[in-house]
Amino acid sequence: MESTKAKETVLVVDDEPIVRRLLHQKLAIEGYACLEAGSADEALDVLKRNADIALIVSDMKMPGRTGMELLGDVKNLYPDTAMIIATAVTETATAIECMKQGAYDYLTKPFKLDEVLFSIWRALDKRRLQLENREYRHDLETKVEYQAQKIRSSFFNAITSLAYALDAKDGYTAGHSERVSEIAVGIGIELELPQAEMERLRLAGKVHDIGKIGIDSTILHKPGALDPEERAEMERHPAVGERILQPVVEDEAVLAMVRNHHERWDGQGYPDRLVGEGIPLGARILALADTFDAMTSARPYRTAMTVDFATCEIERCAGSQFDPAVVNAFKKARQVITEAVKLTE
Repeated sequence: MESTKAKETVLVVDDEPIVRRLLHQKLAIEGYACLEAGSADEALDVLKRNADIALIVSDMKMPGRTGMELLGDVKNLYPDTAMIIATAVTETATAIECMKQGAYDYLTKPFKLDEVLFSIWRALDKRRLQLENREYRHDLETKVEYQAQKIRSSFFNAITSLAYALDAKDGYTAGHSERVSEIAVGIGIELELPQAEMERLRLAGKVHDIGKIGIDSTILHKPGALDPEERAEMERHPAVGERILQPVVEDEAVLAMVRNHHERWDGQGYPDRLVGEGIPLGARILALADTFDAMTSARPYRTAMTVDFATCEIERCAGSQFDPAVVNAFKKARQVITEAVKLTE
């Protein structure tokens, strides 16, 4: 009993000063800190000024608002504060209602001070256990979330490595994902995107083509144009990529960027044939970054285009394939982007 009471503050609420004084004196002798209030409204004022009140012992019938009304306010405003109701009237229905509303105990006046002390001790002990259990659950949830985040991060790093390995299998696409990430971030800087959005772009760029793991390698490495059946198979990769990432990427915006990076401004893209601003901004940026890197990289069936030629093609496709605003941002940041990309090669 000693270890609990020495740390707790009790508020006594009663319209009779003699009752308040008797309880105050007894609680002080037993080692409790004690405050007094003569009404429900005064009690709320005391609570506002003293956030550390652990328990309220309140009379039921007082001038103005009742102890039951005070109980409702306390449960709403100070849910961690325990409460005991005391009254000179013995009414079973009232006692039951007090307990239903959240009172820890219901005492009948005139009461024995030792009985009051025991009820106070039990209420505070129960409150302490509840707070400890809640803190334990919170700590446990925090630890679980931390471990889950570590696992997700580990999986994401593994998927990123897999994406890079996929690029490296083909000498013509080596470094593609990393360059797309750099280009996308460069465009994002020019568009003055928030830092959180920039980080999403960076991550999505690194894994935007991860869905190609599920595509037949003969189609991926075919030196010529794809036939309609092969084209349909290739167009599955954004949706496949989204499904691969869903177990380890919680951010829906990143998943949308991966899924929709082959959508077109005019609605002729895939897989969802989204139109204009219906395409997530990050996906619109990745679409341009992906295309620019593809055009300026050599392929088995053609040599790499020059940066100037590729830029002209992107300008020509503004408003059809690409978001005009993203094209303008790319043009303004082109020199910085191309220099940054060189550093990744």
